[in-house]
Amino acid sequence: MPEQKIEPAQAPTYSEGVEMQHTRPVASERTQTPSENEPSTVENARTEYREKQQLDTQRYLSFLASLAFSATLLASWETTGAGLLAGLYNGGPVAIVYGLIVSIVGNLAIAMSLAELASVHPTAGAQYHWTYVLAPYYPRFFSFFQGWITVFSWSALVCIAPFFIGTQIEGMIKLAHPEYEVHGWRSTLLMWFVSIIPITVNIFARRVLGVIEIVAGVMHVVFLPTVLGFLSHAPRSEHGFVWDTFIGGLSGWENPGVVFSIGLLGVITPLSGIDGIIHMAEEVENAQVAVPRSMVWGTVINGAMAFSYAIAILYFMGNYADALMTPTGYPIIEIAYQATGSKTATFMIMATGMMPGWIAFFNGLASVTRLTWAFARDNGLPFSDFFVKVDSRLKIPVRSLLLVSSCIFVLSLIQTGSTAAFNAILSLSTLGLYISYLFPLVSLVIARFTIKDIPRGPFTLGRFGLPLNLVAILFATYFVVFLPFPPTLPVTTENMNFAGPVLGFVMLCSCIDWLVRGRHKWSGPTMRYPRG
Repeated sequence: MPEQKIEPAQAPTYSEGVEMQHTRPVASERTQTPSENEPSTVENARTEYREKQQLDTQRYLSFLASLAFSATLLASWETTGAGLLAGLYNGGPVAIVYGLIVSIVGNLAIAMSLAELASVHPTAGAQYHWTYVLAPYYPRFFSFFQGWITVFSWSALVCIAPFFIGTQIEGMIKLAHPEYEVHGWRSTLLMWFVSIIPITVNIFARRVLGVIEIVAGVMHVVFLPTVLGFLSHAPRSEHGFVWDTFIGGLSGWENPGVVFSIGLLGVITPLSGIDGIIHMAEEVENAQVAVPRSMVWGTVINGAMAFSYAIAILYFMGNYADALMTPTGYPIIEIAYQATGSKTATFMIMATGMMPGWIAFFNGLASVTRLTWAFARDNGLPFSDFFVKVDSRLKIPVRSLLLVSSCIFVLSLIQTGSTAAFNAILSLSTLGLYISYLFPLVSLVIARFTIKDIPRGPFTLGRFGLPLNLVAILFATYFVVFLPFPPTLPVTTENMNFAGPVLGFVMLCSCIDWLVRGRHKWSGPTMRYPRG
């Protein structure tokens, strides 16, 4: 297929489009051997079956709904509050304030770079599709390998909302009743409880999601000044404390650069998952325009809100040691209580953060379900024929949704035995996502030097593309290096960061699956282009 610029008016209508499998627009620019780039056999019956398993082609998410989806999915200021402990323990205010600046700049560069790719190929598979199109060597293997990482990372990421909400509920119970003992099995039950409604809505009322996104977007914006208004009643900290105070030595790490970098976990996580709206692209109106804009503006909005929230928290946080050592497990609960002196007001403040975070779970579940379904559609998962099935009445991949839901319930069981292990899974989600971003970004940079005419969509970075791509790669690499570090020294089984080993195990499993099944079954992602 010849390469061409896709104008906004040419945005593909998939019900009318031509599905072209195993097609790489840039293949003519490379020398490839059949053994490297085509499966050993083409299963015509299986392919025909997959072509029938398509989502409802009616697109029900408008640009406003997709922007609200992207903004609420990140839930930046809500997650910043929940993850304060990482920054307070490693680096203090400096790690939180300047770490957020690093996170915003890096994630915005990543969002803009991925948005340019999404403008050309707005597809649920996202990263592994783009890697297949752009990878200079072994595109089948690298896209398959990356698909495994992306699906697993999102399955772990979607656990963050129920984990935070469930454990924050226990923290508030601890505040109200100091004699209450926090147990992992209770947190697990609470995680299951808060997961039931989002799962049910995603199965039986998916068209309500568009309305939910807009309502959640309003809550996400309106609740922030409400929370800050409550906190403003607390005594104000000095400017020097907020902007110049670096706190080290609490975790056992002595190098200031390492301490600062480890403290970034709490401010990187709120802006990770910027690709969430891409996985819903096949249900977004005018996706080639709406999805890239939603990604970029969602990152800008969330970055500004997270930064404003963090600055306000530091100015009105009260006693630092009390916040750090709170028996509730969450500094934000102690900070809210110190600021208001009222348990009722504290519960209201926490509720305003938990509600948008809970609705973000609706979005995350929908996004990872579409990603999982897309990977199954392309035969990337074991038992893909089973999970690719789309319910004829509900018009959603119910089996993929139930697979993701099962992962949530299974992963939550780890909380009953080891909080450290579960926290490692949360770190794993962020680590895996940034690795998944690196694959298409590095491939895109290489393509800029090796391919004469790279396909362009309505959203293009123009001459700023290469510099932004390099900045995105730099920040993603920096994040990937430090995310697996243990938060404290000496390392024990209780404080070990298992993100690196677990991700390594997932990579090993993907390689084994490639050798056993993938190299025979995986022929690359389904590529769609507009007719004519």
